[in-house]
Amino acid sequence: MQTKIMKELKGLEDKYEIKILYAVETGSRAWGFSSDDSDYDVRFIYVHRREWYLSIDQKRDVIELPINDKLDISGWELRKTLQLFRKSNPPLMEWLNSKMVYYRAFSLVDKMKEIEPKVFRSKSALYHYLKMAKKNFVSIPENGEVKIKQYINVLRPVLACQWIRNFNSFPPNEFQILINTLIETGQVKQEILYLMDRKINGDKVIPRSNVNAINHFVTEEMARIEEFAERLQEPKEDSTPMLNHLFREVIKEVWDYKILDNL
Repeated sequence: MQTKIMKELKGLEDKYEIKILYAVETGSRAWGFSSDDSDYDVRFIYVHRREWYLSIDQKRDVIELPINDKLDISGWELRKTLQLFRKSNPPLMEWLNSKMVYYRAFSLVDKMKEIEPKVFRSKSALYHYLKMAKKNFVSIPENGEVKIKQYINVLRPVLACQWIRNFNSFPPNEFQILINTLIETGQVKQEILYLMDRKINGDKVIPRSNVNAINHFVTEEMARIEEFAERLQEPKEDSTPMLNHLFREVIKEVWDYKILDNL
């Protein structure tokens, strides 16, 4: 599959006259609980030639391929990426923290990782994941069988919030790291590990009665997180000047590289 992914990315470079700077896996495979039928969710950051930016027209800043053969590929243009980075956009931060890297070129990601502690906004990240957890939790039926994926899609954002609250940094993507770091041995941990095992082995549903401790844990923890987030104060530092500098620096680095220009 990696060969197919790289072929698709190279095709996008040729078609749109771009350079891809970074491409990673996101979703369940990056989180560590994929099953055999899980899709590949590839996300990438790209930069256009300098002339593309010298225009009065607003241009499309996203490239998406039609989903096929379990492969979902989409990417964000450099300017859009840095605008979202300035806002500490959680999906983008997940890309930067993915351990499943398909491609990495030039210095962009290294420099973004250096800047990350300065741009990270814990309050906005908390509300992002809390909103996600609440939305997914209310969709779970109160009786009968429930989808395993629904519970994982509640637990992961709740644990992400716990990480942010405890460490004031962006959480790791890997669900297992969150569990090992944040959940003490007990019934809740047993039920979470049971969910993961069933998901990895291809099961889709379980009886709701098998996750009673998780239900109680999620309900209480979401209330605590919301109370914590309401009291939290965000720093006022403006990262725009350094991100403008990084934007210009990356364009120059990519397109002044004569070897690439002559390919």
